[in-house]
Amino acid sequence: MTKIKMTTPLVEMDGDEMTRVLWKIIKDELLLPFIDLNTEYYDLGLEYRNETNDQVTIDSANATMKYGVAVKCATITPNAARMTEYNLKEMWKSPNGTIRAMLDGTVFRAPIKVQGINPCVKNWEKPITLARHAYGDVYKNTEIKVPGSGKAELVFTGSDGQVIRKTIMDFDGPGIIQGIHNKDKSIESFARSCFNYALDTKQDVWFATKDTISKVYDHNFKDIFQEIFENEYKKRFDEAGIEYFYTLIDDAVARVMKAKGGFIWACKNYDGDVMSDMVSSACGSLAMMTSVLVSPTGVYEYEAAHGTVQRHYYKHLKGEETSTNSVATIFAWTGALRKRGELDGIEELCAFADKLEEATLSTIESGKMTKDLALITDIKDVTVLNSEDFIKAIRETLEKKL
Repeated sequence: MTKIKMTTPLVEMDGDEMTRVLWKIIKDELLLPFIDLNTEYYDLGLEYRNETNDQVTIDSANATMKYGVAVKCATITPNAARMTEYNLKEMWKSPNGTIRAMLDGTVFRAPIKVQGINPCVKNWEKPITLARHAYGDVYKNTEIKVPGSGKAELVFTGSDGQVIRKTIMDFDGPGIIQGIHNKDKSIESFARSCFNYALDTKQDVWFATKDTISKVYDHNFKDIFQEIFENEYKKRFDEAGIEYFYTLIDDAVARVMKAKGGFIWACKNYDGDVMSDMVSSACGSLAMMTSVLVSPTGVYEYEAAHGTVQRHYYKHLKGEETSTNSVATIFAWTGALRKRGELDGIEELCAFADKLEEATLSTIESGKMTKDLALITDIKDVTVLNSEDFIKAIRETLEKKL
């Protein structure tokens, strides 16, 4: 068959460890044979981020804003152990955090539903979409390891000379301090993104923080959401037959376990990170969830919601066989290709993305899957495939569909 042509580059962000291995196999088996792939490539592997002092991450975000669509592989956010393992110059920030801050976007994540893989929460009849605020909080923090006794203060010096000062803690010995922030403008974008997405998909919106404890920081989120909803969206929500309501994050967690699904659960940055993993795992696997960062200006960055699968990578390096689920990474590519096709008016590219998703799910439903799914499926007599053979099985199904 003639390869599908692309007119505008897709920003491609390569990543780390086992997901980097899968990235190449996916391209070689599922994309390059069928598409004349046009990407602007950025290596976000930890070694190259360290080599460029993380400039490559900034460059990739700028390219995403330029071209409008990106696809990203999972990347390492280094901790102390990674500092030693990779001989890093410093403990570089989360690439996702950097990109989200530059794009000022909201991350929408939803489980990938497939027949034969039923949610652990039996009453979840429909997918739950997590809307994760993608700016600030611990992902853009400043931290200090306190060496000994002393006074820690929170100080704001305004451009007009105004000074606001509060005592954080009078330390009588060593400890730690963390400073986090957010911006009203970003929270407003987050709220509008959630409400617009709800209207597009005809779903209710839940929003939850811990404003009873965080009476300024979290309460500001609550107030901004409520004001924007009342002034801009309430009438449209009423007409669409959907609703918005606010609750405490602990109440939301309790409610969600008894809900039927089919709604948008809006969360602050860290809550969204944790709860999206909970929802995806309860629906089958961390590798069975779509994730897309959407900026207020309409820029899209697709990624897998899970990590770099470190344990499987170490087995891979030893030459041992792995059975790593690549579905979320495949769906990151299909999401980006579909959006690129929509923006450029290339129907063939959109259709290919649809067929590749169908082929992926059909392969699983036929009983061919990775080990993580084989452990929880209702399908009888399954064939457990290794990482590469699973992708090759999807290619066989795809070729039949094409």
